[in-house]
Amino acid sequence: IPLSERRGRVWHQGPFWFTGNFVLVTMITGFIGPSMGLALGWSVLAVTLGSCFGTFFMAFHANQGPRMGLPQMIQSRAQFGVRGAIIPFIAVVFVYFGFNVFDVILATHGIQVVLPASEYVWYPVLIIISVVTAIIGFDLLLVIQRWLTYLLIAVFGILTLYAIATLPLGSAIHGGKLLWSAFLVQFSAAAGYQISYAVYVSDYSRYLPEDVSAPGVIAWTYLGAAGSAVWLMSLGAMLASALPNPKGIGSILQVGNQLTPWFGTLAVIVGSVALVTIMAVNAYGAMLTSASAIDAFWPIKPTIRVRVAGITIFSIVVFIIALWIPKNYLGSFNNFVLLMLYFLIPWTAVNLVDFYLIRHGEYAILEIFNLNGIYRAWSWRGLTAYTLGLLGMIPFMNVSFYEGPVTKALDGADISFLVGLLVAG
Repeated sequence: IPLSERRGRVWHQGPFWFTGNFVLVTMITGFIGPSMGLALGWSVLAVTLGSCFGTFFMAFHANQGPRMGLPQMIQSRAQFGVRGAIIPFIAVVFVYFGFNVFDVILATHGIQVVLPASEYVWYPVLIIISVVTAIIGFDLLLVIQRWLTYLLIAVFGILTLYAIATLPLGSAIHGGKLLWSAFLVQFSAAAGYQISYAVYVSDYSRYLPEDVSAPGVIAWTYLGAAGSAVWLMSLGAMLASALPNPKGIGSILQVGNQLTPWFGTLAVIVGSVALVTIMAVNAYGAMLTSASAIDAFWPIKPTIRVRVAGITIFSIVVFIIALWIPKNYLGSFNNFVLLMLYFLIPWTAVNLVDFYLIRHGEYAILEIFNLNGIYRAWSWRGLTAYTLGLLGMIPFMNVSFYEGPVTKALDGADISFLVGLLVAG
C-alpha cells in the first residue's frame, strides 16, 4: 500500500477484531472443556489463559501491516522463499475453508429460527451476501465490523448477565476435579483459535500510516480479539456446564427467551449477522493468500476480475463442504481447531522471530515479489525450521484419530504447541 493511500485510526483495530471474533463459532470453542468433563471454573480458566496466550501472537503480527504495507501471508516469502511460502499458504487456505464451513452452518441454523428453509436455500444466500461484501472489500468490512460491535455488546451483555443470574452455576463452578488432559485440550483449542486470526491480521492493518504507534496497533488488536474471545468462550463454557443438552443456537434461544419470548431470537439473529460478516473477512483473506500462492508460479495481475474469481471459487467449495459435513459437528470442530493449531504454530514462530529478532522489521519490499531476488525461490532456513517444528509436535499431538506417545504418557495432555513454538522459533 503506497504511503499516499495510508489512512485510518489505530483504535479502529479494536472494534474490528472484537466483532470479528464475537461469533457463535467462538462460543462453541468454550463447549470443548465441559464436553470432556472439565468443571466450569477450570474451563473458564483454560479459555482465558488460552485466548490470552494465542492473541499475543496475533497482536504482534498486526504491527507488521503498517511497517510493510503488505497482506499478512505474502510477508512469509521473506522467511520461506517466494515459492517456498506455498507450504504455509496451503495450511492457511485450509483454515479459511474450515472456518467458513462452520460459520455458514451456524449462521444458517440461526436464520432458520425466524425464516425456516433448507440448507440448499440459506447456504447459497448467506454465502452470496458474504461474497458481495468481500468483493467490495476493505473499507466496507471495517465500517460494518465497527458498528456491529456496539450492537453485540448490548445484546450479549444482557444475555450474559441474565445467564449468570439465573443458571444453576454453583455446582458447575465448584464441582469436579481438575482434569489436566481436558484442561490442556481446552487451552490449546482456545489458543489455536486465536492464533488462526494471525494469518490475516495485517490484511486489515496495512492501510494504517507507516509511522503509527507499534504499541498502539498491538494493544488495540489484542484488546479487541482477546476481550471478545474470553467473554464468548466463557459464556459457551457456562452454557455447556449448566444446560443438560447444550447446543450453539439452542442454548442462546433457551436462555434468552426465558428473559423475554423474543430476546433469545434477537441474540441468535445478531450473532448470525456477525457470522456472515466474518465469512466475508475469511473469503477476502483466502483470495489474497491464494493469489499470492499462484503468483509465485504463474505471475498474475491483481485486478478486480482476479478478486471476484478467487472469492467466488473459494465460496463454491465452502458450499460443497458445508453440505457434506456431519450434522453433529462439535467433534469435527474440535479436531479442526487442533489441526489448525498444529500447522500454524511453527509458521507464527518463524515469522515473528524473523521480523522482531533477526531482521528487526527491515525488509526489501520489492524483493518479496522477485523470484530471483535476495529471498530466493525456496528458503531452506525457514522451510527447515517450519518442518522441524511440525515434526517435533507429532509425539505430543492429541486428536480423535491420533494420540502421540508422549501424550499417552501424560494421560492425554496435549503440550504440542509449546514444543512447536520452541523448535521452530
